[in-house]
Amino acid sequence: MDFLIIFIEGFASFISPCVLPMLPMYVSYFSGKDKDLKRTIINSLGFVLGFTIIFILLGIFAGTLGKLVTTNSRYINIVFGIIIILFGMNYIGILNIKILNQSKGIKKNKEKLSFFSAIMFGMLFSVCWTPCVGVFLSSALMMSASSENILKGGLMLFIYSIGLGIPFVLTSIFLERLKNAFDFIKKHYNVINKIAGVILIFSGIMLIF
Repeated sequence: MDFLIIFIEGFASFISPCVLPMLPMYVSYFSGKDKDLKRTIINSLGFVLGFTIIFILLGIFAGTLGKLVTTNSRYINIVFGIIIILFGMNYIGILNIKILNQSKGIKKNKEKLSFFSAIMFGMLFSVCWTPCVGVFLSSALMMSASSENILKGGLMLFIYSIGLGIPFVLTSIFLERLKNAFDFIKKHYNVINKIAGVILIFSGIMLIF
């Protein structure tokens, strides 16, 4: 059951309001000027592999510190709850947290992106977008820590990465067919942000209490 929950959290990270609207830009970065489907798929797999490596390492680290985390879980929940509430207030517009609101230097690719470069890009993604997917990633890490097992901790974050990665690859393949969906997201981006903000604030309160 834990693995299913973590998989769902990975997918939920994919549809977070500061990742989903950026997908067309990511895919154009994978495909380059000639929009070669084979190269797009290969590069998207490299991208997924990149952030998977980082997340697995985080899972192993969480599993190693499992006893420490579970012993102080009450205090950790309060801290994460406050952070999540702040994220929610940012999405609604009450606060302006710059690190969450700025694009992380993704530019349209003018040269051919190699598989190795895509892996490095995925690693960069895992670091730069952690505040954006932090709610679900934090939950996955807490579950990894509670397992108090290095191998299980790494496996849990691997499952999380699969949940996040599969939609990335599928989007790379079917981007044109999903164009209307992305247009809808862009058109209603502010509303989606506010709904996400309310959900985050509620989740943060629940985590604290």
